[in-house]
Amino acid sequence: MAETMKAMFIRSFGGPEVFEERQVPVPEPGPGEVLVEVHATSVNPVDYKIRRNGTWAGVRPPAIIGYDVSGVVAAVGPGVTDFKPGDEVYYTPEIFGGRPGSYAPYHVARQEIVARKPENLSHTEAAAVPLAGGTAWDALITRGGLRVGETVLIHGAAGGVGHFAVQIAKAAGAFVYATARAENAEFVKSLGADRVIDYRTQDFVEIIRQETGGRGVDLVLDTVGGDVLTRSFEVTRPHGRVVTILGGGQVNLSIAYPKNLTIHGLFLERARYKLDALRTLIEGGRLRPALDGILPLNQVAEAHARLEEGGVRGKIVLRVRP
Repeated sequence: MAETMKAMFIRSFGGPEVFEERQVPVPEPGPGEVLVEVHATSVNPVDYKIRRNGTWAGVRPPAIIGYDVSGVVAAVGPGVTDFKPGDEVYYTPEIFGGRPGSYAPYHVARQEIVARKPENLSHTEAAAVPLAGGTAWDALITRGGLRVGETVLIHGAAGGVGHFAVQIAKAAGAFVYATARAENAEFVKSLGADRVIDYRTQDFVEIIRQETGGRGVDLVLDTVGGDVLTRSFEVTRPHGRVVTILGGGQVNLSIAYPKNLTIHGLFLERARYKLDALRTLIEGGRLRPALDGILPLNQVAEAHARLEEGGVRGKIVLRVRP
């Protein structure tokens, strides 16, 4: 094993231009930890939010960021019983605590947050799943409590979290309303959405009220925030649930209050069971990541710029090893 590695650092907080390649020592796994040879990682909105200013997450430049891994266990620390060198794994690194991220050839993680990689995905495909897929799973299943026969509204359905959420909702036996750009309508339908609403030219409140006879949906997943979240309360049935993955901003609860809605703010907690559940769906042919682009790790700045522009369909993946 090489003693040093070339990793992508942010030298300061700022735009995509703050990335630079640096030679650093390969980390060593401590008690209960695994050292993973990273084959691929991916970019998520939280990556560029931390790159712009990650003080809220305890990140202090110069730092390695990145929060998805698919790779192979290279070494295990004392007390590790769940994995051995050579095991193919995937996971989402922890954001808090100042630990290095995954924009590097090697990464160290606690064994509790690591899971076996789906056998029918390449590392490039598997790297797209953990953070966005885990968030979608938590939003719909863990927190949203989605049940067979319910109706769900998924905002931003063509994006990273959204495109997984549509597939998970269908696998759970729900009727899926989805908002997306018109050019992404066929893509979102191909994931299993029953009704796709073009958020730029159509009013989702009006359509859902009409199509549900004024009842509304059982569950909403908001990946947009702001006015979209507030207006979603209008189409959530009494005693329904709303899950938002965005913090901050002003939210008007005056509509939610008399309906006795349950509103969840969601920040993904790392745990293996979610990745195991996703692997079951993936290996059963019910869930598949959509890749909008694959770039080498040293082009991470371009990946960030593309994601920030918007309009990405699914995920952009960074190949760390050929």
